[in-house]
Amino acid sequence: MIQITSPSDCCGCTACASVCAHNAITMQPDALGFLYPTVDTDKCTECGLCEKVCAFHDKYDKSLNLPEPIAYGARHKRAEEVETSRSGAAFIAMSDYVLQRGGVVYGAGYTDHFRVTHKRAVTKEQRDEFKGSKYVESDLKDTFRQVKEDLREGLTVLFSGTPCQTAGLHSFIGDKLRANLILVDIVCHGVPSPYIWRDYIKQLEEEKKGKVVYVDFREKQQCGWRAHKEAFRFEGCENEKVIRGSFTYLFYKHIIFRHSCGACKYTNLQRPSDITIADFWGWEKTHPTINADDKGLSLVICNTGKGEQLFEAIKEEMNVIPAKIQDCMQPSLRHPSKIHRKREDFEFDYMHKGFTYVMKRYGDMGWRYQVEKHTAKIIRAIKRTFGKK
Repeated sequence: MIQITSPSDCCGCTACASVCAHNAITMQPDALGFLYPTVDTDKCTECGLCEKVCAFHDKYDKSLNLPEPIAYGARHKRAEEVETSRSGAAFIAMSDYVLQRGGVVYGAGYTDHFRVTHKRAVTKEQRDEFKGSKYVESDLKDTFRQVKEDLREGLTVLFSGTPCQTAGLHSFIGDKLRANLILVDIVCHGVPSPYIWRDYIKQLEEEKKGKVVYVDFREKQQCGWRAHKEAFRFEGCENEKVIRGSFTYLFYKHIIFRHSCGACKYTNLQRPSDITIADFWGWEKTHPTINADDKGLSLVICNTGKGEQLFEAIKEEMNVIPAKIQDCMQPSLRHPSKIHRKREDFEFDYMHKGFTYVMKRYGDMGWRYQVEKHTAKIIRAIKRTFGKK
């Protein structure tokens, strides 16, 4: 049976729970809301399938990968799609292609009160909920089993998610049904805590004395593509967009990531998906003007023959430039994110002292942050002065 001896050994993909025919495995949250498999020994038959299906290791299946991945910069030709997408709306072009041919698309959306979860879409309207980045680990629930059922029905399925989720799904589906499955992963920096996100929403609502009715993890219309600011709208003030950055601050501090993000197996160019998409940072090296308006540009990496064929089929919907892979090597394509040294302290303090305490101690809401900010400002000033000399 599956046994997690260290939290960094599990990415929470649900493959083990999904493959169990006896439903002996359930995904249970830890203190920060990250899900881990729990085995009911009374139901377990010791068949070993849960251990066999796990793909969170260095020997995950790379048999379909091209000898060298092929990289492009891409932006959708329809401006409205770019405006409402995180980067250049490459995902929209791909998912449109699948939906127009009667296929199904899975991606990260919302349930309950902006809790991030994977959903199934058969229309463009349903798919539009998947637009934009969602900087929280999504709850996959029974998504893997739904995907397998769709494939058995003969449907083409596009599944988008983190590389650990796509690796888990690839392993769970197996070779026989893989032909009609298109896997799209993102260049992932790390997945933040669902509970910290939940409590952040609650705090904002208490502060504004109103219910959150709209969320954008990376507001682009006002702040631009390069910026990373959160945007919210509140009930009764829907025309007013509130810009914040406290959750983002913790995200870039790497203190609310899942433990496995620091031991990620997929931060390389042998991706466990047909296509990888991301922000195209460093686009200037490839084309000096294509993103001069700061509207956003997608990096598209074709990892398999299937991915290459799909991209060729949707090229007409986008403005595309070939790219050299060496000009696209973001840190998360080279190595896992380094987890903050006080990650365990953060979790302990959250468990025992609550959300407000950790936001003041580790976030940007207390005196410590102000000291750090002013100290950094002084150091920058000293460096500028020293540099001039």
